[in-house]
Amino acid sequence: MSKYTRKLKKLIETAPVEETAVLVALIKQNQPESEVEEHLDELAFLTETLGAKEVYRFTQRLDKPDVRSFVGSGKLEEIQAYIKHFEVDMVIFDDDLSPSQMRNLENELKVQVYDRSLLILDIFLNRAQTAQAKTQVELARFQYLLPRLTRMWTHLERQRGGTATRGGAGEKEIETDKRIIRNQITLLKEKLRKIEKQGETQRKGRKGIVRVALVGYTNVGKSTLMNLVTKSDVLAENKLFATVDSTVRKVVLENIPFLLSDTVGFIRKLPTHLIESFKSTLMEIKEADLLVHVVDISHPGFEDHIAVVNQTLNELGAGDKPVLLVFNKIDLVPEMPSEEALMNMTELEVEEANYLDLDNLKKVYTKKMGIEPVFMAAQDGTHIGQFRKSLIDQVKKQHKKIYPHYLESETYDLSQFDDME
Repeated sequence: MSKYTRKLKKLIETAPVEETAVLVALIKQNQPESEVEEHLDELAFLTETLGAKEVYRFTQRLDKPDVRSFVGSGKLEEIQAYIKHFEVDMVIFDDDLSPSQMRNLENELKVQVYDRSLLILDIFLNRAQTAQAKTQVELARFQYLLPRLTRMWTHLERQRGGTATRGGAGEKEIETDKRIIRNQITLLKEKLRKIEKQGETQRKGRKGIVRVALVGYTNVGKSTLMNLVTKSDVLAENKLFATVDSTVRKVVLENIPFLLSDTVGFIRKLPTHLIESFKSTLMEIKEADLLVHVVDISHPGFEDHIAVVNQTLNELGAGDKPVLLVFNKIDLVPEMPSEEALMNMTELEVEEANYLDLDNLKKVYTKKMGIEPVFMAAQDGTHIGQFRKSLIDQVKKQHKKIYPHYLESETYDLSQFDDME
């Protein structure tokens, strides 16, 4: 062995090792498998956002989850054999697990067990930047984990060590840990109360100006659109929940000032604790005069995403606000060709192409929403002019409610709204 080779053997790998995960979902009665696969695709994206890699998927058709282990005993043995053979680090379920199911699964599988809510909570914890967002997520996470502590739990240590953290507290320490967590919950609630009081004071200072909030499913391009309109640098990447903190910027279009806020994206089965903890941040939505609902039209389930967002808005008490619907990413979908072109295509070719009839879509949603939707691609600025025109038309309507005798020659002192976040 050469001297050079001996030196190489002494080197220690310091790069973080990517953890592996298997995904688990139930197929409910009369539920198409394609829908479950779509949900698992989203779960895989969440897993990747956390920093782990999906290596396999398990599905089982059951009318309802097994009370003890969520999946049946045979499927549990199959999962157990797979993770043992391939040394998988974690198992992630697409639904929420009860405290007893979490305990039983960790005892049986001897690896880290995540359900959908815990996965989202950990992602939020990694993504939160401001003191308010960090406090909100920590509070939600502690409240969720309190009844789920077991001798194998390592969830709380992830906030210190990331996805590669190992180890955990012993079973005899669980009661002590629960007491510590209860104390932390009390402290976080008090800290959040003080932060929210400051936020209320800040929001009061924004009266007298139109407030617009960007809403939508996660990863639909809200932050990209925010940057395009405000020429700011809000984080925008192709990951779920790239934006957790609410960001507010001032905008002036056609001499009309307004505030534009970018809020956290919604997702199906958003954890209840998270919604409760984020209510103060989501006040940007509740107190907005106009909502701009951004939709990723290239996603095959975009209509389901619209329904999820509308449901969440209703839960927040913001379901009756005027909404400008923006169908984003039109550059990624094939538009319906001419009748002549369709005549030269087979039915199978038309079906496989997944064409979208944008004209028909516009008619349907104009009738449904009362405001004509906008079709654009924020990434490259396609139809940005059309979006700006539709946006300012709606802002003017809200502006005139505040200032009935508004004149277009009016000017405003906007310094009071500088750097609002």
